[in-house]
Amino acid sequence: QLQLVESGGGLVQPGGSLRLSCKGTERIMDLYAIGWFRQAPGKEREGVSCISSAGGDSFYANSVKGRFTISRDYKKSTVYMEMDSLKTEDTAVYYCAAAFPLDGSSWYDHTQYNIWGQGTQVTVSS
Repeated sequence: QLQLVESGGGLVQPGGSLRLSCKGTERIMDLYAIGWFRQAPGKEREGVSCISSAGGDSFYANSVKGRFTISRDYKKSTVYMEMDSLKTEDTAVYYCAAAFPLDGSSWYDHTQYNIWGQGTQVTVSS
């Protein structure tokens, strides 16, 4: 069974906003760092953001700094990524993933992540 489930993707115009959600088991959300990755057609998988297990540290790709915000709600066992000022270049399938432990110096390394969701499509187009 899936231990992480993404939701919140959809079609939005450039400049618009979306909030993605990653819902996981209580155990995963209590103990694991959670990262967001994306993959666009013809491109490599890219680390977008990550939040530490305790929520005290967060990381972002340069391409999304100032536009995306990652957060977590332990009561809801959910990690969110708010995406503002969306660009056509943000179009991709977005995946959440869980890492235990996490080396924050290489948070963007997908090989650190043990558990993956199924992905949610984000399309930014006019």
